[in-house]
Amino acid sequence: QVQLVESGGGLVQPGGSLRLSCAASRSIFSFNAMGWYRQAPGKERELVAAITSGGTTNYADSVKGRFTISRDSTKNTVYLRMNSLKFEDTAVYYCNAHLNTGPDYWGQGTQVTVSS
Repeated sequence: QVQLVESGGGLVQPGGSLRLSCAASRSIFSFNAMGWYRQAPGKERELVAAITSGGTTNYADSVKGRFTISRDSTKNTVYLRMNSLKFEDTAVYYCNAHLNTGPDYWGQGTQVTVSS
């Protein structure tokens, strides 16, 4: 069973920054891709950013230029650096590990609240 443990969420003012971490219980290169999703109250879960095993990244249009996904293979950890945070970034953020031929794995989620 794969475990994904997120950390780094919290309360931040508009314009501030946070870095989320997702520690996996096995090599992150054993997955085809890893990503961050978010779900705001009353809304569907949406993809924020993803990185493939080959290093290709993609971002939701709403976060391009503000968020950066990265990884540290020595720590089996994926990060999401979030800058210039906006009220609308408030959500529970989930780490995802994707296999093309298998199940997706999810973390428990970490709350990010942007408020003045």
